[in-house]
Amino acid sequence: MSVRWHEPSHTSHQRRVNIQVAEFTWDAIDKKAVDTARVLAADAVETAGNGHPGTAMSLAPLAHLLFQKVMHRDPSDSTWIGRDRFILSAGHASILQYVQFYLGGYGLEIEDLQHLRKWGSKTPGHPEYGHTDGVEITTGPLGQGLASSVGFAYAQRFERGLFDPETPAGQSPFDHFTYVIAGDGDMQEGVTNEAGSLAGRQQLGNLIAFYDSNQISIEDNTDIAFSESVPERYEALGWHVQIVDWKKTGEYTEDVPALYAAVEAAKQVTDKPSLIVLKTIIGWPSPTKQNSGKIHGSALGADEVKGLKEVLGFDPEKTFEVAPEVLEYTRSAVAKGQAQHAEWQKGFDAWAAANADKKALFDRMQAKELPEGLEAALPVFGTEKDVSTRAASGKVINAIAPLMPEFWGGSADLAESNLTTIEGAKSFGPAEASTSTWTTDPYGRVLHFGIREHAMGSILNGIVLHGNTRPFGGTFLIFSDYMRPAVRLAALMKAPATYVWTHDSIALGEDGPTHQPVEQLTALRAIPGLDVVRPADANEVAHAWLTILKHTDRPAGLALSRQNLPVFERGEGDASGETLASAANVAKGAYVLAEAPNGTPDVILIGSGSEVQIAIDAREQLKGEGINARVVSAPSLEWFFEQDEAYRESVLPAGVKARVSVEAGIGMSWRDIVGDAGRSVSIEHFGASADYQKLYDEFGFTTEHVIAAAKETIAAAS
Repeated sequence: MSVRWHEPSHTSHQRRVNIQVAEFTWDAIDKKAVDTARVLAADAVETAGNGHPGTAMSLAPLAHLLFQKVMHRDPSDSTWIGRDRFILSAGHASILQYVQFYLGGYGLEIEDLQHLRKWGSKTPGHPEYGHTDGVEITTGPLGQGLASSVGFAYAQRFERGLFDPETPAGQSPFDHFTYVIAGDGDMQEGVTNEAGSLAGRQQLGNLIAFYDSNQISIEDNTDIAFSESVPERYEALGWHVQIVDWKKTGEYTEDVPALYAAVEAAKQVTDKPSLIVLKTIIGWPSPTKQNSGKIHGSALGADEVKGLKEVLGFDPEKTFEVAPEVLEYTRSAVAKGQAQHAEWQKGFDAWAAANADKKALFDRMQAKELPEGLEAALPVFGTEKDVSTRAASGKVINAIAPLMPEFWGGSADLAESNLTTIEGAKSFGPAEASTSTWTTDPYGRVLHFGIREHAMGSILNGIVLHGNTRPFGGTFLIFSDYMRPAVRLAALMKAPATYVWTHDSIALGEDGPTHQPVEQLTALRAIPGLDVVRPADANEVAHAWLTILKHTDRPAGLALSRQNLPVFERGEGDASGETLASAANVAKGAYVLAEAPNGTPDVILIGSGSEVQIAIDAREQLKGEGINARVVSAPSLEWFFEQDEAYRESVLPAGVKARVSVEAGIGMSWRDIVGDAGRSVSIEHFGASADYQKLYDEFGFTTEHVIAAAKETIAAAS
């Protein structure tokens, strides 16, 4: 047995905790189970005709070790909150996880492996959260799993602080580990370095990652494009690094006891995340394709599969062969997991009995319910002064925070601009991370992501998937582009992360076109399952936040203004006469803000965000010319299209073809809404550097331009 500690380039110290280590055994039945897993992976990919067998074959010993001997998981209850979390960041090797789910009794059967990557199967090409029971997160885009695992570790610590902050480390029902398997591709993606830096700064001793260092990707040897020392890089990021090299003697030896010893050593380091570099040969022990790009992303071929089975002592003519004694052995994980769960339950019940208030919070969060009185606590903004919607959002965040301890978040180094700071709260971080501006606490609720928007998106995903806290992260809307891969995955997983995207248009002003979003609103609306919400005034912001928090099955992004906007004087219900509608209508996505003066519109002016005020002004001037204009505020097209047909028709009657949209972005989102006769007041090019009033005048976001568009559409519709 040999484990090499990576020698750091400078003196470092780790805090350690003594964890009782169970006696480790690795018997002939374990080896047979591992070899069975290799053969099942090869057979499944061969049957599918495509896939990634190599990593699943060479990491079969690691997977067996984790699922059978290391992790505390109950295969019969994938929602057990005390379980260790497992993330396969190398999601292309999904069959690795599916085989362990089959062998370990998680609910998959041999038929599911036989239908790998097929329509309707429980075994899709990459692990999908909510599709296959036991999968903690959707992975596939490389780097996302490892980056999001940092969010899982954030959440575990934060939730412990909510529920059980005083219990010594390792003794709380809210203590557990997050384990990750990553590969060369994960280490090459920049998002893992961003998130890894934050993990080191946060001293996340509850995070243990395995780096399968096999130096093979689709284009074969990674030396062609990847040459740095990953261990040294991660040591510099503040990780505890160990190397387990199965190739070091020149003869490949799968030294599982050494790997187990590394895991146990990692668990005892409490103030650093751990990276265990496992040096493997991809596709081992495939006779001719091991250690090649061919085995990374392609089926082995019939002859190679037969050769593999012969090497391992399996019948080459049989497929999906599992010896009864192997299945009996591996499925003992169910009883073992249930016993661990039952033992944990004793500690949880004792905690619950001693902490009635915290248990009530826990129960409310598990039920995904909002606290009583939340709507009543929302600020109501007066009309006496203009307020930017970003400033209104900051007020709303601080009205929500006292009632929702599970509500936490921050910014990617733009807190003063995004206004995302919970006032009076400490920052999430170890004590030594405090600065002259920020005071940290391991259980703080103000998040600092640094200038790492991509990692912020991934970490938010991990937080919401770990438990039922409600995190948010802020940056400028233009930098949502840096977050997009993580935002898309949040939508795919129906993960309720919230994004606070401020400086939402060319009205950002003098910073110019590099920072002025033009296409972003439309591009974000194109993501299925993402709610894009652009409130028109401060009171719309309050109800937008409330609606977002009521939704637990989707992410949402708030697009907020830099510039001050008028706060509309409103009535209590729907629009009537000259009385504007209540901001509570925001929950419907689009609503009649101002009715046509005679109740029957000649034209409908539809706006979002800061341009709604222009539509209101245009309505007033059109009224003087005898033209009856209805104004529709449309903060969220996604919410509007969820409404029933009758409501949508009441807002946008099919018989009124004269329509104008006004939004300081490209007009693509509005084409189907305004129709052939309609007009869009939009910007179809990049902006410029100037104050926002000048930009609005130059680019046509004026009352006069909207009036002209209204007359054009009336003529076109007649």
